[in-house]
Amino acid sequence: MKMLLMSLLLGVCLACSTNTAPAAPPTPYDLTQEEFKQRMDDPDVVILDVRTPAETSLGMIEGAGEIDFKAGDFAERVDSLDRDKTYLVYCRSGNRSGKACAVMNELGFREVHNLEGGYMGWTEER
Repeated sequence: MKMLLMSLLLGVCLACSTNTAPAAPPTPYDLTQEEFKQRMDDPDVVILDVRTPAETSLGMIEGAGEIDFKAGDFAERVDSLDRDKTYLVYCRSGNRSGKACAVMNELGFREVHNLEGGYMGWTEER
């Protein structure tokens, strides 16, 4: 009888512990230039440049969309994007884009990645 009671209690505890904790949000991670390039041509991938207009005027990765991380409406603009797409995010050096990825994760985006070294480390060799 004691063993049966212990088994029931253990089963209840296990059920409680697996059903009460919410899933952790995804964590952004850096992609090397090579990994970034390999993922760029996927139709479900969106390349996002989060630099200022002055910076993007000097050049961009082909096919990238622009949302300035420093703009006051960054979170609002990002909030309107499709959360089911995969986002490859970059800035000048990788710092702002890492922060942008964190914001996107907080907003519930499925998959976001930061270009390691940013546009400064980017080479167009493909």
